This record gives sequence, structure tokens and C-alpha cells, in this order.
Amino acid sequence: MNANHHESSGPTRTQQITLRGPAELADALPFVLGFHPTDSVVLVALHGEHGRFGGRVRLGIPRSPREWASTADHLAECLVEGGARSGTRPDGIVVFLCQDPAPGETGRRVMERLRPFAQRLRTACGALDIPVYEALCITDGLYFSYCCPDQRCCPPDGTPLALTGTSVMAAAAAYAGVQVRGSQRDMEARLKPRGGPRDEEQRAALDAAAASIVPRILEGAEGQGREEVRETTVRLAREILRRFVNPKSPKSPKSPRDQAGAAGVPSSVSPVLPMVPGRPAGATAADDAADDALITTDEAAVLVLGLQDRVTRDRAAEWMEGWEGTAALRLWRVLARRCVTPYQEHAAAPLTLAGWTAWSTGDEPTARVALGLALDADPEYVFARLLHQACNEGLDPESLRSCLRSERDARAAAEQDVPSTSRRVRMRAGRRPGTPLTLRKPGRQTGGRDRRPAAGVRPGEPAAGRPGSGTPRHGGQRGSRSGR
Repeated sequence: MNANHHESSGPTRTQQITLRGPAELADALPFVLGFHPTDSVVLVALHGEHGRFGGRVRLGIPRSPREWASTADHLAECLVEGGARSGTRPDGIVVFLCQDPAPGETGRRVMERLRPFAQRLRTACGALDIPVYEALCITDGLYFSYCCPDQRCCPPDGTPLALTGTSVMAAAAAYAGVQVRGSQRDMEARLKPRGGPRDEEQRAALDAAAASIVPRILEGAEGQGREEVRETTVRLAREILRRFVNPKSPKSPKSPRDQAGAAGVPSSVSPVLPMVPGRPAGATAADDAADDALITTDEAAVLVLGLQDRVTRDRAAEWMEGWEGTAALRLWRVLARRCVTPYQEHAAAPLTLAGWTAWSTGDEPTARVALGLALDADPEYVFARLLHQACNEGLDPESLRSCLRSERDARAAAEQDVPSTSRRVRMRAGRRPGTPLTLRKPGRQTGGRDRRPAAGVRPGEPAAGRPGSGTPRHGGQRGSRSGR
């Protein structure tokens, strides 16, 4: 093969690693992404005479070949336009197709099945005047080249991937302290419902929360109900963050009534207490199960429904640094796992928050996986799309962190300026300290086009399909979302 020489920006900005040929390119992919991709198409931009690695985009391989053409065009445009915005339009592109064989399928069969997709990706990039220097299929522990005609280096039956830790890229990453997070499938498993006997209990809690929260938001006088739901959601989420700091405080509560109590947090819990920094990349299922045990089904339901409101979600995004960021990432993972059928679409909010928090705290691999799942849950979720694009383009999250800090400081200053009489009125309208943390069900609906189904109707049930009934689409009730 007439190998191109590609210089990866590598584990550090000062160290350069020259990769020669498809074998070293295939081995470098997990280090470029931070994890082993599964069922993914990845495009990596190359810059300069020596092909320095730049931006990259990753997407799940569409199951239907009819979607391959549009997907190829979209990916090529995203990568090229992203580079152009940053002032570094790619000079070339490397394509990776990663997919495990189906039962009874060989690696070569996977390669042949995906060949039309690889060709469509090459023509899509060529249409933008960007050449594809290499296109690889990685499957079943083998790699295949779609570009190299030399069977001496790229035999038709594939070439085994290098043993883990034996390549020049692995050596450089080990020297720099860079670790691959495992497989994409394992990382996604931490952000998806796991199934089991508790799913029905969580589903019932989500139904009850939707029946209470959605009408309250829609019928509150001049937005009062919506504001009360926001405050309740933020207060509960903040308490649970501190619960992660001191996990001994909850004692197997059965509902938010038992845990939330007054608006404040028990004096024994302090945000400045030392804490173990989150769950490491190699966290076990037992670690996640311990986090799950800290949040009841009722609490999770209130938070999942409350976060569908854009303002509430943006306030939650302010927990992005220090102990708050560490605890928040664990909380968003738990909530994403609680979005059981038919509430999968509601997972877009906690998944996006997980992606943002991970990106803000420097964990880009987790951020890309979480944001990818958020877009799977809701492809039109604007916040996830913007974050996913910014993360893939290698932008600095500090600009968004600064904006969120300003919003938080401005709100805190405004709250301090509120006259004491207004505060007393607001406290009287809200929940009294010591009363149960509930979202009362309001009276009869009077709305127009914003009418929502009556309390107790579960999304996706046969009765919800009547024309004109005002019921939401399958995937869970979403009337509480006020934007994305």
C-alpha cells in the first residue's frame, strides 16, 4: 500500500505520533475517540501536508441502506463545515466503519455488506472537494481496507488488529497517562434502563408524576404553577446532589415525602464535605446500583418530568464544576436509567445534562456517548445537537460555563433584591416547611390548543390514539416541556 503518513495530535499537544498504513490507523481509533466504538461510522479530519488529526464526527450506522446516502451527505457536511467555522477546513478525511457481525455472519461479510455505505461516504466527501485517504471496516477483531488494492498488506479476508497495548499509539498513550474507556456499548449501558421488576414501579411513578405536574404547569395562573414546579424540581435535585456527598443520610425512603422534608437540606450535609470523585471510567454495575439506591422511584419521576422544562434544565446545567459537577453526572446517569418505556424520549434532558457535565469536567468520551444517546432519544433536541457539534469540533466549554455562571450570579443578585414582603407572599404560595413534597392535582382543564390528556392516561395506550384527543406521541407525556 502506498501509505499516507498521518500525524495524530495524540495524547498531548506537544507530542506527535506518525501512523503508517491502515493497521496503525485502525489501532489509533479508540485513542482518538477515547473508547472502542461499536456499530458506528466515524469520520476524522486530516490537516496539513502530513495529515494531522483534527475534528471528528461519529454516528450510529443506519440499519436501513436507504438512509445511507443522506447520512453520508450529512456527516461529510458536518465535518467540513465544522472545520471551516474554526478556520481549518480539512485537507483529507479518514473513514471508519465499526460493526460487530450478526450471529452466523463473518467479518468479511460485514465488510461487503457495508461497502456501498463506504463508497457513498467517499463520494459525499469528494463532492465537497475533500479526498478520503483511507476507509476502513473494523469488525470481529479484523480490519479491512476499502481503498488499498494490494492484497499483500490488505488481504480480502481481513487483517487481525494489533494486540492491545502493543502499538506505538498505545505506548504513547500509556506514557501520557491516557486511557481508553472500554467499549461504547459498555458506556451506553450505564445510561440506559436495565429492565427488571422495578421498571413497572418506575413506570407507575412516572404516570402519577405526569398526571400531577403537567396539568399544574398548564393551568397555573400567569405561570405560577410552572414556576412552583421549577422550584420544586431544582430544590429536590440539589438535595439529592448533597445526598451523593453524604450517602448515609437517606434511609431507604419510600417517597419524596420522606426525604425532602423542608425546603432546606439537613444541617449534617454540607457541600464542602470531602467526597470521592465520582465514579471512575471503569465503574462497576455495583457502583451504579449504589447510586440508584439513593433515589426513589417517586423522586426520579418528579425530576425526569421537571427537567422537560427548558428553564429548569438550564438551571440544572449550572452544576458543572467541582463537587457539584461530580455529583450531578451521577444524578443524570440515574435519571437516564429511569426513563423506562414509554418515557424513553424524556431521557433526552438528563442525557444532555450528563453530556454537558462530562464535557465541562473534561470527560469528552463520556460526553460524546451521552450526547449521542440524547439525539437517539430525540433527534430534534436542540441543546444536545449544539453540544454534540461543539464537542466534536473540539471547542472549549469555558465560554458556556462562563455564560451559566453569569446567569446564576444574576439570579442570586435578583433574589437578594426581592423585598421581604414579596418573599413572604411567595413562601405562602409555595410548600410549607415540613409538609409532604407533592405536586397537587389542579382542577378541571379549560385550555385550548394546549390541552393535555386527563390525569391517569398513560402515553401509548390504545385509548390515547383517538384523533383530536390531544394526547402526546408515543414515547411519554411531554406537555411539561417549554422548549428545548
